[in-house]
Amino acid sequence: MAFLFLVGVAAAYWAESYGNPQLAGVNQSPTALQAGGNMEGKEVRFGIPNTALFAAVTTDASCGAVNGLHDSFTPLGGMVPLLNIMLGEIIFGGVGSGLYGILVFVILAVFIAGLMVGRTPEYLGKKIESHEVKMGMIAVLISSAVCLVGAAVATSTNVGLSSLANKGPHGLSEILYAFLSAANNNGSAFAGLTASTPFYDLGLGLAMLLGRYWLAIPTLAIAGSLAAKKKVPAGPGTLPTHTPLFVFLLISVVLVVGALAFFPALALGPIVEHLLLGGS
Repeated sequence: MAFLFLVGVAAAYWAESYGNPQLAGVNQSPTALQAGGNMEGKEVRFGIPNTALFAAVTTDASCGAVNGLHDSFTPLGGMVPLLNIMLGEIIFGGVGSGLYGILVFVILAVFIAGLMVGRTPEYLGKKIESHEVKMGMIAVLISSAVCLVGAAVATSTNVGLSSLANKGPHGLSEILYAFLSAANNNGSAFAGLTASTPFYDLGLGLAMLLGRYWLAIPTLAIAGSLAAKKKVPAGPGTLPTHTPLFVFLLISVVLVVGALAFFPALALGPIVEHLLLGGS
């Protein structure tokens, strides 16, 4: 989790320090008289380093507070808080929900590793079987389905598009962020979307209900199943879960299972916006 956190902070800082390529001929490098980089939406007293750090922290956990406008970030800089929430705020864990989100991915990583090396999947002395894996995948799919379906409905209806202040890929990022933040227990927002309408009041309310509470049902099912199993001592076939190899495997599962579900949306939103920004 610390590795994912540091990568996110570094990526956001790099993207914001790079500045806006559309401001051709404008000196955006830091000097004694200016902070440099993309300072739109940021307080001078915080600057880019503290704003990038705060954006990563607030979306790694379910904080919701901000010290700069995420909507004013560069496309790749804004993708960092988007991606943090897409992963389910598992980096260090959101308040009241982060730990079991991490454990769901750990169970999936243990199961996948067991299949790869032919070992019986075990975690904390309990055998991981098909029931736990099915419930884990349901938990992962619920979060992504709620966000993507909600964003799809919003982008395909006039009432959903009418609340946008920005059209094109940035508008998609604003809608995605709204449903992600509502469903995944954050509370921050891209400020360009007017969400105080009956459509978004109802849509984001449903996203909260489904994304926050339905996620707990398969997680509790996993907890009940593991609690009923007898603890078995570790043996030669037990996969160690405290090694750098397992850390790498867990990060891979988080990115592959968690992030790839949202990759098409990211490609249509911040990634294509970055390409358009650089090519203008």
